[in-house]
This record gives sequence, structure tokens and C-alpha cells, in this order.
Amino acid sequence: MKVALVTASSAGLGAAIARCLAPEMRVVINYASSADRAAQVKAEMEAIAEKYSSSTTTSSSSDDGPRFGIIQADLGKRGDIERLVAETIAMMGRLDVVVSNGGWTRVREFRDLDQNVDEEDWDRCFDINVKSHLHLLHTARKYLDEAKGAFVTIASTAGVKPSGSSIPYAVTKAAQIHMVKCLAQAVGPNIRVNSVSPGLMMTDWAKQFPQDRLEAIRKANPLQRVATVEDVAETVKMVVNNSSMTGQNTIVDAGFSV
Repeated sequence: MKVALVTASSAGLGAAIARCLAPEMRVVINYASSADRAAQVKAEMEAIAEKYSSSTTTSSSSDDGPRFGIIQADLGKRGDIERLVAETIAMMGRLDVVVSNGGWTRVREFRDLDQNVDEEDWDRCFDINVKSHLHLLHTARKYLDEAKGAFVTIASTAGVKPSGSSIPYAVTKAAQIHMVKCLAQAVGPNIRVNSVSPGLMMTDWAKQFPQDRLEAIRKANPLQRVATVEDVAETVKMVVNNSSMTGQNTIVDAGFSV
């Protein structure tokens, strides 16, 4: 059974992706500081896998090793990224799929230039939204190459259409999307590299914004709603499984970027 590593997966979209992959893959979830939430996600995945296995005639061999695992790592530290991959291999014995879900922003007023020139914001956004994905792929490359595997990063519609929580965030998400195209050429033919760009989703993070602002976005979208984490997770799963896609950015945003 294939092994997937999903970073930043103790809550929100990362947790939804881990749950979506759980019926078909052995999954390692990663957290930075919320061990309890990671344990809860793991328990949910175990319940999903149990339900799935009871309704099908196939199951994974117990010789594969653990079905699910949890590893703490700070994606802002290159040493932690290297340890994350090494511990995944030690735990699971292989690595077929990496979903690189880490991201960072600080909310600024997008149309106020003075709020968008903070050096710390720019540096942290580049470190997490661009360089962490590069370092993770570079570290996992050997194993993904052996498995003819897939690397999927979670970008944002902010990288496609000027929008989002800040200008540094939008610019680095655009850089992330372009980097995917570059990396797809650098690590082929065995590794597929793609990105998925969600629009606004009703995660705990999004709920910090004023309700009237969220409602205005919803009404402006052609579908008159926002993307769900479940829809985005299903898209990630599709990209992971599609053997003919590489260097592509797939948008799931209820029409926001149209």
C-alpha cells in the first residue's frame, strides 16, 4: 500500500486531505505544535479506514507496517524537514506521495502599501510558502523517484489573482505556483509535481475575518458559495492519482478567479 506524507495536517485543509487519502493509503500526518489535534485526526483516519476495509474485499497487509503515523516538525526549519522525511521512511519503509500543505501569512490591509513592506512578513512568507516546499521535495526526491511518485503543493488563488491576506502572501503564492512548473521539469520523468490552489474556505483561520467580508466574497463568486475543504481534498487526491499531470496548477474556488 502506498505511503503519503501530508504536512501541516493536524487541522483544516491538511486534516481533510489526510482523511481523504486514508481509505487507500498509509498516511503520515505532521504537526508543528498541536499534538492533541494530530492525535484526533489520526483517530478519525483509523475510523475511516476501518469502515472502508469492512465494506471492501481488499485490505493492506499487516506486514506493511503502521497504517497511520504522526511526526512533529517545524516546516520553517530545514533540519526539521530533513528529519520529517527520514522519520517517515523509518516508520513506513517507503514514500510515494507528498502533499506539501505548509503555508504562512500575516493579515494586512491589501490596498495599503505601508502595511505590506514589512521585511519580516516577506522573509517568513518566502521561507514557508516557497522555500519549505523546495526543501521538502529535494529531501524526498530519492524516495519519490524510486516510487514514481507524486508531489503536490497547496498554493492559493491569491497567487493567480491579486487578493488574499497580504501582498507578500499573494506574491509568494504566485512564486510557489511558478516554482512547481520549474520543479516538474527538474525532477521528471519519474516524479510528478503539481499544485492545487483553493479559494476561500471556511476553516478556523478564515473565520477570523469579519462576517460581512466573507459574505461579500461568497456573493461575488459565480457559484454563490465558497470552496469546501472536502472538495479541495478530493481534488488533491485526483491530482495525486493522475499519472499524466505534471507542472499544473488546479484551481478550486467556486469561480472566484474567473
